Amino acid sequence: MKDIDIRKHMLVPEHSKLTKKEIQELLEKYNLSLNDLPKILSTDPAIEKLNAKESDVIKIIRDSPTAGKSIYYRVVING
Repeated sequence: MKDIDIRKHMLVPEHSKLTKKEIQELLEKYNLSLNDLPKILSTDPAIEKLNAKESDVIKIIRDSPTAGKSIYYRVVING
């Protein structure tokens, strides 16, 4: 069976992994800690090819009918 890349499906929003510097800037900008961010499992198919490890932060960009684009952040946990 051929491998299917779920990230290319039209209903899956864009996922990207932040650099350590980007994570630090995000946490400082919003006065947060990693524990304050919503979680995403390291086994989630949408981030499988990002080689995400525990404590990495994933940026999710979704199309929004009212805002144009909506940005969400998730911290990776083992799962």
